[in-house]
Amino acid sequence: MIKITVNGRSVELDDSMTVEHMLDRVDVPPNYLAVEVNAEVVPREDYTTQPIQDGDQVELVTLVGGG
Repeated sequence: MIKITVNGRSVELDDSMTVEHMLDRVDVPPNYLAVEVNAEVVPREDYTTQPIQDGDQVELVTLVGGG
């Protein structure tokens, strides 16, 4: 079992996994635009290879409109 933080919320996962698999297992905002792991943006083409490991800080970045 590993613990990560997703958008400031503690999440437990069965094991280390890729960004792609993590997105399938956590509540993902429907309008997310980007994934950051430990403050580094992960390009979409790397979602299948970028590992998520114990202690990682993940941010699912969304677009917020306003005026």
